[in-house]
Amino acid sequence: MGFYVRFWGVRGSIPTPGPRTRRYGGNTSCIEMRSDTTVLIFDAGTGLRELGVSLMRNPPRAGLDLHLFLSHPHWDHIQGFPFFGPAYAKSTTLTVYGSEDNENYQLLSGQMSNAYFPVAFKDLSARIVPKAFENDVVQAGDFVVKRFEQKHPGGSSGFRVEHAGRVAVYATDSELDQLLTDPASPQKTPRSIRRLPTSLITAVKKADLLIADAQYTDEEYPQKVGWGHPRANTVVDLAIQAGVRQLALTHHDPMQSDRDVDAKVLTATERAQAIGAELEIFGAREGVTLRLDRP
Repeated sequence: MGFYVRFWGVRGSIPTPGPRTRRYGGNTSCIEMRSDTTVLIFDAGTGLRELGVSLMRNPPRAGLDLHLFLSHPHWDHIQGFPFFGPAYAKSTTLTVYGSEDNENYQLLSGQMSNAYFPVAFKDLSARIVPKAFENDVVQAGDFVVKRFEQKHPGGSSGFRVEHAGRVAVYATDSELDQLLTDPASPQKTPRSIRRLPTSLITAVKKADLLIADAQYTDEEYPQKVGWGHPRANTVVDLAIQAGVRQLALTHHDPMQSDRDVDAKVLTATERAQAIGAELEIFGAREGVTLRLDRP
């Protein structure tokens, strides 16, 4: 039973098309996870448009049955939804997961009011169904998805996705550096591991793949405290403490070129090696597909 992960949008804050970001990509957050029978979508940034184009090329006769999870409703995580082709097809069923008051559903419809967009949400042809988590757990097709809270202005959710014994975690827009149990640890030595809360480590524990916001370098972060995003090296420390196998650094800063992302990944890799951890680290890149059900 296959478990595939594909990156459709990996940029943070605002789309950044152009030659400086051609290799990693300039679309904002959108991740697809699928099995042989189920399609999950995490966040609806501008990468969602390309995912929609792909899904509509060869839709099943019975129509698409899709499951959408939003980490939070900031612009860069919802701005692709009005351009999502399957939402305009009568044969599509799109389940939108959220809290009991269905806030995500309401915010998606709100951004399509006449003041912002020429097509109203009510005019979409797809069957769009809001669904609430129960005790932060939901069954979506043959996946189990567990939600956990993160530190971000206005709040955000991370998701632990389980399928056939494999685990992927999507954890973007989480200011880990505001959660350190020993905030002075980075000042002790450059390689002092930054300790994070047990509850967060448990949410990520033993993941085969952790897709995590790593927007800032150590040098950039002091000017961005409180903006809702972590240092990449702090993400490495979380992955090490949780026993993660692979770490995909995502939500690349709009000011970071492909070379800057390369340098950030190299620094993160060197940190893991210096600590003595066996952790594979790479930069999330648009168009890349991973298969998790293989050793």
